[in-house]
Amino acid sequence: MRKTITATIAAAAAAAAMSGAGMALASTGSAGASGAESFQLMSTSGTGSTSSVIARGVFTGAAVDHQQAHNMDTFVFSNGTVRVHHTNGKGRQSFNPKTCLMTISQRGAYRITGGTGKYAGIGGGGHYQLSILAVGARSGGKCSQSKAPVAFHQVINASGTAALK
Repeated sequence: MRKTITATIAAAAAAAAMSGAGMALASTGSAGASGAESFQLMSTSGTGSTSSVIARGVFTGAAVDHQQAHNMDTFVFSNGTVRVHHTNGKGRQSFNPKTCLMTISQRGAYRITGGTGKYAGIGGGGHYQLSILAVGARSGGKCSQSKAPVAFHQVINASGTAALK
């Protein structure tokens, strides 16, 4: 999906360049429950469009995040889905042309816009912190921004509230 480091940076600004893991059972809170909810997303691929998600708080579970257009993501749990809309992140990013090291640290906001299955009618929102550390590929002895990174670590920590209906 993202074929260059520059494209990876743009995707990171949208907090959606993710790479995958499998689904697991989720433990939903009871209907009408509301309170603090946190999501942690992890990826080790700069070219994928999915990532693993761990949710904890009002409900706990593992999911796969599927990036969609227009800053939308869908977290797919074994017992339903959660739709999330997020802002573009703002913060620092750098690329060292000698060492090929890329670092990104950005913050933004997200809104839970609904769900299916056990998460039908879910709402909420909060803020996220995105951190990326990557090593770019080399071509002809120089750092290349037209090739996928050779190493990529991305973590997104999001915290806020959720309400199950």
